[in-house]
Amino acid sequence: MARLHVPTRLRWSDLDAYGHVNNVQVLRLLEEARIHALWVSDDAADAAPDVDGDAPASAVLDASLESRTLSIIARQEVEYLLTIDYRRHPLDIQVWIGRLGGADLEISYEVWSPLGAEPRELYARASSTVVLVDTETMKPRRITPVERAAWAPYVEEPVHFSRRR
Repeated sequence: MARLHVPTRLRWSDLDAYGHVNNVQVLRLLEEARIHALWVSDDAADAAPDVDGDAPASAVLDASLESRTLSIIARQEVEYLLTIDYRRHPLDIQVWIGRLGGADLEISYEVWSPLGAEPRELYARASSTVVLVDTETMKPRRITPVERAAWAPYVEEPVHFSRRR
């Protein structure tokens, strides 16, 4: 299967007093990659940093204010493997679907050093469970056939956490 590679830039404000990216900011980086991978809007600049100028085929959720779908984070887990120092080149955040359920999906991530950087380093692994909610009923809604078809090519084994007890 395929993974999406989302180049994600660091901001100077992502650093903490120790000079590396703060753990809370890693969640923000994952959010940016997730939005880029799954959401589309008429103004891509508002939805996510669109480095290529085109949204990926997996970006099928409506990001507009009129959207009938909310995406609620039900669970997140991050395994930090190495500290991330500031760099000018974007990190390579790999995104894939670890599980595609009825009304929810598990999004898997690996946060890597920038493409072309040597040595290649894996900084973190993570997963997020996202529940799709209908804005009128405020209840979970089923993943549509269009969404399922767009996401199916990116389904593979969920992220494996190496340090889980």
